[in-house]
Amino acid sequence: MPGMKQRTAQIRWEQRMQTPLLALALVFAVAYAVPIMAPGAPRWAHMACLVAEWVVWGTFALDYVVRLVLAPGKWLFVRSHPLDLVAVLLPLVQPLRLLRLVSTLLLVGRRARMAPQITLTTYVGGAVVGLMMFGSLAVLHVERDAPGGNIKTLGDAVWWSFTTMTTVGYGDHAPTTGLGRLLAVGLMISGIALLGVVTANIAAWFISRFERDDAEERRQTALLEALTHEVRELRAEVARLSGTEGTASVPEHAPSSPRS
Repeated sequence: MPGMKQRTAQIRWEQRMQTPLLALALVFAVAYAVPIMAPGAPRWAHMACLVAEWVVWGTFALDYVVRLVLAPGKWLFVRSHPLDLVAVLLPLVQPLRLLRLVSTLLLVGRRARMAPQITLTTYVGGAVVGLMMFGSLAVLHVERDAPGGNIKTLGDAVWWSFTTMTTVGYGDHAPTTGLGRLLAVGLMISGIALLGVVTANIAAWFISRFERDDAEERRQTALLEALTHEVRELRAEVARLSGTEGTASVPEHAPSSPRS
């Protein structure tokens, strides 16, 4: 069937592109971090990082287009992947570096969730580390030169990201620009969502453990009941056999002779 063949081709494409796209995500991380951590680097280094960012985003966008073409139902694919479409179109609205960061993170997160070899624990841990790293770099890039800003170093930015994602919010460091506060909102929402995933995962583990223990206890109880029933049957059988043997061993009395 044509639909089944298209679906198979789409699955094959997604499986083939998993590893290259995740590797490109690492390239994007380096390209995004270098200009922020080394603002005094040569101009060619900044241009190379800029080109790398656009190439990575373009590759993810091309991946979306290919998956759309291979999908049996085009509109169904678009409706079921709205974040992918937003991530592809977002950097085209305004050539802002932060938008490329957000769109690439969305596309990488979508691809990571689709990878069967990535477990929930690995995904959550990677999401936490990635959001903290990119959040720190982004807020440092936005707030470092802002008048009145107090996030001036990478250490300040990492500390702010950690307290923001955990929703602690000590207040010793806080963004003062609009983009910085927008980043803070994104980190807070992401932190709450990830905390909910972790809590649900732990609760599910405890529930599964309790259910497994209950199932084991029920199995042992059923086994004991079966053994008790068998012992009763054996005792009854032994008693029956003992009674039969006792009756068979009693001698028959000979009839007494009549008196003369």
